[in-house]
Amino acid sequence: MNRTARAAWYLAFCSLFWMVVPAIAQLNTDPAQTVGTNPSIFRQVRFDQRLGDSIPLNSSFLDEHGQPVMLRQFFTHGPVILALTYYRCPMLCPQLLDGLVRAVRPLNFEAGKDYNVVVLSIDPDDSAALAATKHEAYTVMYGRPGAENGWHFLTGKEPQIRQLTDAVGFHYAYDPTSHQYAHASGIIILTPQGVLSQYTYGVSFSERDVRLGLIRASQHRIGSLVDQVILYCYHYDPLTGKYGALISHVLQIAGGITVLFMAVMVFLLFRNENYGGASTEPRAKQPRTAGAIQ
Repeated sequence: MNRTARAAWYLAFCSLFWMVVPAIAQLNTDPAQTVGTNPSIFRQVRFDQRLGDSIPLNSSFLDEHGQPVMLRQFFTHGPVILALTYYRCPMLCPQLLDGLVRAVRPLNFEAGKDYNVVVLSIDPDDSAALAATKHEAYTVMYGRPGAENGWHFLTGKEPQIRQLTDAVGFHYAYDPTSHQYAHASGIIILTPQGVLSQYTYGVSFSERDVRLGLIRASQHRIGSLVDQVILYCYHYDPLTGKYGALISHVLQIAGGITVLFMAVMVFLLFRNENYGGASTEPRAKQPRTAGAIQ
């Protein structure tokens, strides 16, 4: 087979490969394949943003120790990251929690000190013992001292769960065929007053988006001066759940820095000129006195 024939066969194989692989991937990611065989259940699944609304802080749940708690207990000293999952979820929920840990672990904010993480199971059959297992696993993964005081894994009864999920716009459905829940994936950041401030979708979260979300939800009570400038230059887009550069603010900051730089340069030039002029003046000759030695 000559070189031209081999090239033709190679191109044909590549074309066939790129046609077949996406089709196989689409079959493997068909929602009907992931949860039961009823695709209509996914019409009930969505995330409605309720930015600016408040959640029912008086709702009662059980913590990972099986003790009754109220949501209000976690909104005492900073913003809260809320994750809605269920503990027997085989794939999506663990990915979401792994992604959350990866996003918050590099932050210089401390869970339990600057903010809290609240994970609630949407499955009323999940037990406190299962919540305790998740609590231990993810506090170890977070790897910070006192992490057990900043991460909270809750369980509850159907009415209380529905009350909270309706308040945040989290719609899900149970599939009796697979005994799994179809649900959206994402995290919600709330203010210390329990007001919905930011939605971030997916199972992998940007450290920057989470950081800016916490600063914004805290009413700028956490974060450095640099963080405040960055937040000023970025704008939260509710449609994507991400932050993008706000060009007008970026230009204002850049213009201010340019003006400041020019002012400093002009000041230094004038100062050098004045000092230089004084130092290069020729000295006047002193008259000799009568008794001076010739």
